[in-house]
Amino acid sequence: MSLTKSHVPERTCIACRQIKPKRELIRLVRSIEGEVKPDYKGNEPGRGAYLCKKRECWELALEKDRKDRLARALKTSITPENREFLSSYGKELLTT
Repeated sequence: MSLTKSHVPERTCIACRQIKPKRELIRLVRSIEGEVKPDYKGNEPGRGAYLCKKRECWELALEKDRKDRLARALKTSITPENREFLSSYGKELLTT
């Protein structure tokens, strides 16, 4: 019997650039229709990006600045309505 550790998938938060286990991050996905939304199960089809469960990471990723991290990571433009929805979703997260 082997006592080796099982592989834990890791992803990088697009805001703070920290590498964390995949289960500790929230995946946002650009759907086939072009909508950007949280991927609750983590397996929806489409291009994905990961964010920490911290409000400051959500704020940084959703900032409409020169970098526009989320739009760049998902290779799409994000509508103001979609950005507002994601912002309110991020504010509901418990961790600060």
